[in-house]
This record gives sequence, C-alpha cells and structure tokens, in this order.
Amino acid sequence: MSRIEILREQSATRGRYLIRLNDQLTEAELTWATLTDGVIAADHTDVPDAYRGRGFGMLLVEFLVADARARGLHVVPLCPFVRSQYQRHPQWADVFGD
Repeated sequence: MSRIEILREQSATRGRYLIRLNDQLTEAELTWATLTDGVIAADHTDVPDAYRGRGFGMLLVEFLVADARARGLHVVPLCPFVRSQYQRHPQWADVFGD
C-alpha cells in the first residue's frame, strides 16, 4: 500500500505543496505566491509524467483548499488546473476568488 504525504514549504513571499510517496519526493507540486496579507495566488501545478493519472494534482488542490481554510487565506486561482477544479467544486467558493 502506498503512503502519500503532502508537505508545505514557504518563504516570506512564495510557497509550494509537495507530494511525498512512500518517503520519496515525487516532484509533484502546486506553487503559490503571497499577494497581500491573507491572499495568495495559486500559480502553477505540475505532476511529472511518471505520476500522472494517480490523482496527485487533485490531492494538491484539495490540500491547498484545506490549508487555506485552516490559515484563513483567500486564494486567487491563476493556475489553469486549479481554476478548473475550483469551477467544478462550488463548495470551495469560500476560499477562491478571481
């Protein structure tokens, strides 16, 4: 059975979520930038070809939503993948905005 863990790395102005699979980093990531206090822009999602089709992109977006809610953040979905998932999940409207 595979064990998936999502990590958050951040600096003062940028951050990313990474997927670790069975204690190995996969290089699957969702990156974001701080726009203002309490507002971040999700700007890029990438899943290497070797990990495509496993739902890693969706896991990263779900983690973004949960993390933003927990931290009281508003997310601007600049990344096309993040934007498409937001449009499919109206229950995330409290987190996203254009």
